[in-house]
Amino acid sequence: MDERRREMLKIYNTLTKRKEVFKPNVEGKVWSYVCGITPYDYSHMGHARAYVFFDLLHRHLKDYLGYQVKYVRNFTDIDDKIIKRANGGDPLALSARFSQEFLTDMADLQCLPPTQQPRVSDHMDQIKDMIAKIINNGCAYVVEGDVYFSVKSSPNYGCLSGRNSEDNRAGERIVIDPRKKNPADFALWKAAKDGEISWDSPWGKGRPGWHIECSALSATYLTEKFDIHGGGMDLIFPHHENEIAQNCAACPDSKINYWMHNGFVTANNEKMSKSTGNFFTIHEVTNLYHALALRHFLMGTHYRSPVNYSISQIEISSEAIFYIYQKYPVTDDAKTCITNLKTMFEEKMSDDLHTPTILNAALPDALRFMNTILSNDKKELRKQEKMKSKSQQPSESKPHKLSNDVGSLIELMKEVRKILNVLGLLSSLTYTEVLKQLKDKALKRAELTEVVLLQRIEERVSARKNKDFLLADQIRTDLTSKGIALMDVIGKDTVWRPCVPVKQAGAHQTHQMVNS
Repeated sequence: MDERRREMLKIYNTLTKRKEVFKPNVEGKVWSYVCGITPYDYSHMGHARAYVFFDLLHRHLKDYLGYQVKYVRNFTDIDDKIIKRANGGDPLALSARFSQEFLTDMADLQCLPPTQQPRVSDHMDQIKDMIAKIINNGCAYVVEGDVYFSVKSSPNYGCLSGRNSEDNRAGERIVIDPRKKNPADFALWKAAKDGEISWDSPWGKGRPGWHIECSALSATYLTEKFDIHGGGMDLIFPHHENEIAQNCAACPDSKINYWMHNGFVTANNEKMSKSTGNFFTIHEVTNLYHALALRHFLMGTHYRSPVNYSISQIEISSEAIFYIYQKYPVTDDAKTCITNLKTMFEEKMSDDLHTPTILNAALPDALRFMNTILSNDKKELRKQEKMKSKSQQPSESKPHKLSNDVGSLIELMKEVRKILNVLGLLSSLTYTEVLKQLKDKALKRAELTEVVLLQRIEERVSARKNKDFLLADQIRTDLTSKGIALMDVIGKDTVWRPCVPVKQAGAHQTHQMVNS
């Protein structure tokens, strides 16, 4: 592995508030932990944003930089929300169901499976052992079967978020309890309530608090010292702040070198919220758009910036994915294109994984260049065929050099494929299969069947033959407004492809369509 590539990588560390050159604890190996979902419902766009980014990081470290990566992502499969949603039923059965739905979503989004995906319910012994250590070290106390962490025992509390302990607010999984020594103290173990699932412990029957779960699981699979801990920005405080306090209380030598956090997802420039209906699950979006289009959209904004979900933007990403799969398998002999593509990819990925420039400039430039060469070759071949039909010798005209630099072609194809793989935009399906999926989604959004579309295309062909160009143009305009572009190929039938609708519906109407 080229060490230069590894030494170029800089990532933003939330703990130090700056970009830093990435240096793992053990040369050639990276250990990372990302907070997983609480599976009480279908996963939403915020989940997609987080796990697509950390999959990108995983792929870049493993596939491009050649590290051995151990990537752990948990399931918080027992929680207040799960118990409430189960409504007297089996909360573990409910969480198992939605955990599987989440895994299906992740597979659709081309997210590689983590090395380990531990469930909290399978690790009660490890959680209770860590709580016992914290109590024995004088950093927690027991009150009537509940165990609370004493925030005042942590001198560096607030180092991650920059907030004071007094900023701990109810509503962020912080419960107001007059039995606490300090209002900011948080639960490590919750005493059992009547009818709720519980486990035996030295402090009585109960279940763990949210924060201790990730501390215990990360220590179990990665030890107390590892490289990267990640999650959404909403986890910085109090969840990750409390994790640091717990880790140090249980093991004074605990250290996590880099903390990484992705930005929020908004919809129509407003925060996503179930209460306002401005909220979309992954299922709802991928019902009408290809999962690769959603992945492309999410990576089109730098991971630390907020990303605004809108139909117009997902349409653009859908068109970009169609373009990639339509134009990727073509020939080209441009060594300069290869060099520029590699340079921009390495430069932008090394700069805190800046994907937008790669998606919006580097890849499209390469694909357009390839298409230009291919188009020139087709024109020259048609010209030569025409000359032959007139019994002329091709040598009579200035010869055109076709794309016959096989070595350059192979290198370009390898580089594009490598980049698409790191970005997670390569599917295990064939190009033809993915293009068909993209077309099927476009037909669904347009509320058309392929039979009806072909009938409309035939109507337009007939109108053109009859010189009724007004009708022909109207049919094309109507279809374009629905996201269907028609292309008249010389000597061949009219073909169609998905496109960004020329006329966009209002935001409210468009999002109703997504939810339908």
